[in-house]
Amino acid sequence: MVMSTSLNIPAAPPASTFARWPEERLQASREAALEHWCGTQDIWVFGYGSLIWKPEFAFLEQRPALLPGHHRALCLWSRINRGTPEVPGLVFGLEAGGDCHGMAFRIAAATVRPIFEILWRREMATGAYHPSWIDCQTPNGSVRALAFVIDQNGPAYVPEPTEDALIDIVLRASGIYGSCLDYVTQTADALHAVGIHDARLAALVARLNARLSQGQQTLS
Repeated sequence: MVMSTSLNIPAAPPASTFARWPEERLQASREAALEHWCGTQDIWVFGYGSLIWKPEFAFLEQRPALLPGHHRALCLWSRINRGTPEVPGLVFGLEAGGDCHGMAFRIAAATVRPIFEILWRREMATGAYHPSWIDCQTPNGSVRALAFVIDQNGPAYVPEPTEDALIDIVLRASGIYGSCLDYVTQTADALHAVGIHDARLAALVARLNARLSQGQQTLS
């Protein structure tokens, strides 16, 4: 086990603030996102984290895409998937400022509603994001894609901690989908595989690997 050395880990909100949205609220949010959809056009979805390496839905096409005005950040406490209420992990959200390189997925019009139901159960289970339609730049032109932007007023939001604190949080947390470390490294690997270089994420993974190596040396 790699021991924590950072003293500036932000305090997670009380576990009592964690609540899943009821079905009615999920449906209302989903319908609001589709309010201006004509029903016959394909729809694009922007992936910037685990959607890149585990989309879990069928798509007609995927393209590298640049989403302006937002950046990828570990800014959302995870109390089930990659952590626990007692030891939460962190997962990615889109924060305002900068740009974000990711992947845009084109969903066939005929499958939009069933796929959006899957997406909402996965991404909006606690209402942590604002589903937002944003123009993205791709090699084949601009597309308007749905992106899950972090709700900074939500109880699970945290301004991205310092790198030292991130290392401690990522190394200690694990949930029903696996460790926070696996989540971060799989995202970095997936970005690299499609030719996307995220310098901040690459630097974080390098330091995580260094800490892991130090821990193994200590135990040997």
